[in-house]
Amino acid sequence: MEEYPTEKYGDRKRRRDCVGSWQARYRDPTGKQKAKNFEKKGEADDFLDDVRTRVRRRTYNDPTRGEITLEKWWDKWWPAQPKKTITTTNRKLSNWSVHLKPKWGKWKLCDLEYLELQNWLTNDIKGYHTRKKVLELLNAMLRAAVKDGKRIPYNPAAEIELEAPPKKDPDAARPPTREQCALIRKHCAVWYRPLLRFLEETGLRWGEATGLRWEFVDLEAKHLKVKEVLSEDKGTLFRQAAPKTVAGFRTVPLTPEAVEVLEIMAKRFRPVLTVSPIGDGRDLHSDELVFRGPLGGVLTRHNFRRTWIPAIKASGLARLIENPETGRTEYWPRVHDLRHVFATRLKDLGVPEKDVQTIMGHDRGSKVTWIYQHSPEDVAAQVLSRMVPQQKRSVRMLKAVGS
Repeated sequence: MEEYPTEKYGDRKRRRDCVGSWQARYRDPTGKQKAKNFEKKGEADDFLDDVRTRVRRRTYNDPTRGEITLEKWWDKWWPAQPKKTITTTNRKLSNWSVHLKPKWGKWKLCDLEYLELQNWLTNDIKGYHTRKKVLELLNAMLRAAVKDGKRIPYNPAAEIELEAPPKKDPDAARPPTREQCALIRKHCAVWYRPLLRFLEETGLRWGEATGLRWEFVDLEAKHLKVKEVLSEDKGTLFRQAAPKTVAGFRTVPLTPEAVEVLEIMAKRFRPVLTVSPIGDGRDLHSDELVFRGPLGGVLTRHNFRRTWIPAIKASGLARLIENPETGRTEYWPRVHDLRHVFATRLKDLGVPEKDVQTIMGHDRGSKVTWIYQHSPEDVAAQVLSRMVPQQKRSVRMLKAVGS
């Protein structure tokens, strides 16, 4: 620039890559010419041999593609993701904005390293399930970066390990007995007693019961079909076509007690038999619902909790249990425990476990069903029943030998 000033020779851009005496020029798989400078000729030759070999083998990785920041990569990656349920989508957006973006958003993909990510996830992210979901999101982003023209040669988060989930005391998770459920109903507001009885008799989840439409009930055949649920996101209720899993689409038998409850609801609200299309999920069409609030609107967890907590306290059953993951204290029993009561009842009646999974809406091989049905005391009693006869036989044999 000093020897050939622009006033005489015209405007030219200053070259910033001309550091070194030798420049290795090559073309990438797209045919675009690239160059890199070296101090020594041998270094340039070695570089060219390596690049040309990787181009021929189609293993070439443009190092500049990995220099995109994680934040800019999110802007490219997120819009391309398949649509998920509202709750899943918002959970991922929350994990990105709360955990990943503040810490790693300005980092380049090529600068992310395994040990730093492992240390951050282990020590800075609180709660096992939060760590698990944050790692799932980070893994998905970096796997896509490896696939997308090999922006990075490998996924540095692929080998990150999570500590074991916190242990839960089986006694703390034990559901109430049927007698205790009856006691809770006795102290609950009259309006909600049919709902509590129905949950105990069918094992439906809260969203499945509050989203039940009259068209899905067949009193003549004595069963109902679970086809949609009511979910809540940031305080807003919406309809969801699919239950928790594919197994959630199911047919649930109706006991005489459950039929009686449905007849009471039919007389109280006279729900219509139509099933309106879900659309965006915000139009709830409460006139089709079986269970509703005192004013005829949709039941919400928040409002029902105002009835549930005083009822379990008045019945003398309420106790506070600390959540080992979050450290928060929670009341026992929960409304969801009525579902566990139903599963325990099926076990006591001798219903095969695979049939219980079908009725409950669990995938085959679900550990949850096993936990519902097998308390530590049950297992201990079964083992003891097999051991005691054996012990008696051993005593008889010892007596015979002694004589």
